[in-house]
Amino acid sequence: MIKFFLMVNKQGQTRLSRYYEHVEINKRTMLEAEVIKNCLSRSKDECSFVEYKDFKLVYRQYAALFIVVGIDQTENELAIYELIHNFVEVLDKYFSRVSELDVSFSVSEIHLL
Repeated sequence: MIKFFLMVNKQGQTRLSRYYEHVEINKRTMLEAEVIKNCLSRSKDECSFVEYKDFKLVYRQYAALFIVVGIDQTENELAIYELIHNFVEVLDKYFSRVSELDVSFSVSEIHLL
């Protein structure tokens, strides 16, 4: 099961976050900081799956954006890895060459609806 979905830039700023389990706001901030630090500090040669506390992190980098998905131990990492890629392809079709600015704009647009 997916626990959360994050889009983060190279500077470690969260551009999009979606939680599928209740997490208090102050704990979200702390969790995001730790998750971002773990993923951004890894080299490109290392695996994109990370065991973290009681769940796994699956992440991919696309240009200046990192997409990180937190999953439980029973979820298939490769399926989530493919899900991330499909999500980016959809964004790319919608925006034609998606960028961090597009993501920020679309998130603010969604919140207005």
